[in-house]
Amino acid sequence: MISVLLPVRAISPNKTSGEHWSKRSRRAKAHRDATAWALYKQKKPPLPCWVTLTRIAPKRLDEGDNLAMSMKHVRDGVAEWLGIDDGGVLAQWLYAQRRGEAYQYAVLIEIE
Repeated sequence: MISVLLPVRAISPNKTSGEHWSKRSRRAKAHRDATAWALYKQKKPPLPCWVTLTRIAPKRLDEGDNLAMSMKHVRDGVAEWLGIDDGGVLAQWLYAQRRGEAYQYAVLIEIE
């Protein structure tokens, strides 16, 4: 099992809808790059695998599409590291969230 904590802030897509495209693009690249660096020295697991992305933040998001979309770029980074299509059947994606302390934002990646 691989467990990595990313110091990134997974933001609800509702809050980013009015942002300038360049700001969204910078955040997407930062999330993908942070994921790549965090997984860089990890040994790749055999496929198929389960990937759980847990959002850690002071406030919760709605469990439906907001939670999944807030971690879209982290998911893209994990899929790129695994060498797979994130929409394929070689990885099952699970999403969770837990409450963090004030001003604590992170994403926990667990691959089994």
